[in-house]
Amino acid sequence: MIVRPRPGSFELLFILRGSIVPAIASRLAAIVAFSCLILWLAHSGIIHLAEIPLAPFSFLGLALSVFLGFRNNACYDRWWEARKQWGDLIVQARSFSRESRALLGNSSSQENIVRAVIGFAHALAAQLRDRNPAAEANPWLAKPEVVSGKRNVPDAILHDINHQLAHALHHDELSDILYEGLNARLLAMASIQAACERIRNTPTPFAYSLLLHRTAWLFCLLLPFGLVSVIGIMTPLVVAITAYTFFGLDALGDELEEPFGLTDNDLPIDAMVRTIEIDLLESLGVRDLPAPLQPVNFKLQ
Repeated sequence: MIVRPRPGSFELLFILRGSIVPAIASRLAAIVAFSCLILWLAHSGIIHLAEIPLAPFSFLGLALSVFLGFRNNACYDRWWEARKQWGDLIVQARSFSRESRALLGNSSSQENIVRAVIGFAHALAAQLRDRNPAAEANPWLAKPEVVSGKRNVPDAILHDINHQLAHALHHDELSDILYEGLNARLLAMASIQAACERIRNTPTPFAYSLLLHRTAWLFCLLLPFGLVSVIGIMTPLVVAITAYTFFGLDALGDELEEPFGLTDNDLPIDAMVRTIEIDLLESLGVRDLPAPLQPVNFKLQ
């Protein structure tokens, strides 16, 4: 995610870091080159274009804008829901650490399950970003073998934490009511994991994205034929601005649709995992805490 001070109005015109321009530069260049070709052919008399009414282009452009807006709203909803789920995970992890310390005291078992929650956050982030969940969770687990060979490492960690709480219950270290309270936190974490998996594994319908992508290309390729006889040499500029708008919205929707990726506008889940790590280690009394992740070239991951 791009994190930077709010630039001034003039500076906004020239910022590339965090802009969608690099992602669509090749498409813009192709459309502008095609517009220049049509302009040259028309002015050279090689092709003769009658003046075409602009009304059809206005209707098509309006319809395309509406559909792009719908798609971007749907993609932003996915992005915002993912952010809310990770915000809730921070809340649940802090609450679990606080409650377990109050109920289990400053014991080795309490420290182990709190560190396992940190391992769960690392494993979930790794799973969502196609890294190795077991490798990232192992340093935080008292028994790394509990995730050895497991397909769903975050769920295996929650299962082990639940087993440790059940052990405390059976040895009268917890009452059944207190056990249910801590288990409710684990259930909330499992629900967060399932919600993140749902977002990641259920993209917006491909046919819908394909239709908008093709329509945007068709509109931008036809637009020079309608503008050459009306605005002449200004055609490439107007087409470039129009293509920037439509291709930019299309590309931005693609980025927001996958909120757990590594593009400029995706969520900084590694930074949120570090937040959980710092807060839970501090609750255990650790003094040598890791530093929060900082943006690199305005990008926070």
